[in-house]
Amino acid sequence: MVRKLKTYQTSLGFFEQAIAAPSMKAALEAWGADSNLFHQGAARESRDPDVVAATMAKPGVVLKRPVGSDGPFREHAELPKNLDDGGRTKGAAKSPPRRAERISIRPDTAADRKTARVYEREQQRREREAAKEEAARQKARKRRQQAIDRAQAAMDEAEREHLQRADSLRAEIEAIEKKLKAEEADWSDHEERLKAALRRARE
Repeated sequence: MVRKLKTYQTSLGFFEQAIAAPSMKAALEAWGADSNLFHQGAARESRDPDVVAATMAKPGVVLKRPVGSDGPFREHAELPKNLDDGGRTKGAAKSPPRRAERISIRPDTAADRKTARVYEREQQRREREAAKEEAARQKARKRRQQAIDRAQAAMDEAEREHLQRADSLRAEIEAIEKKLKAEEADWSDHEERLKAALRRARE
C-alpha cells in the first residue's frame, strides 16, 4: 500500500527546509539530521498550502529557502543576503508575521497516491545514487589499497635484496679479516726467524 505523504519543515543553518515524505523518519533521513529534530522542537509538520503545494510538486526532494524569507521553497536556494556577524539576516526579526497556517484534511485521493509514487521513485533514485557513490568509494579504496600493496611489496623486495648484499659483503669482510690474521701470524713467525738470523750474523 502506498503511504500518503505529509509535508515536514525545519530550519538548518542558513536555510529553512521542507520535504514531502511518508514519515518524520524519512524526512530526517532526507535532511541528513543526526538527531530527532521533531522531538527537539526544531521540525514540524507543515500545513501551509504554499509549502505543501511546493513539496508535493517534487515529493522526496529537499526544498530550501533562506532563513527569514517568506519566499517560495526551491530545490536550489541562494544564501540569505546581508548576513550580520551573528549569522542571521538583518531585518529578519522585523519580517512580517507569516499568515496563519490553514489546516485542511484532504481525503486519500488518486492525486495523493500519485504523489506518493513519485516520492518513492525519488527515494529509489537517491538510494541508487548513494549506492553508486558507495561503489565508487569502494573502488577508490580498492585501487588505493592495491597501490599500497604494490609499494609495500616493492619495498619488501628491495629490503630483501639489500640484506642479501649486506650479508654477502659481511661474509667477504670476515674472510678478508681471517686472511689478514693468518698473514699477520705468518709474518710474525717469519719476522722472528729473520731477526734471529740477523742476530747470529752480527755475533
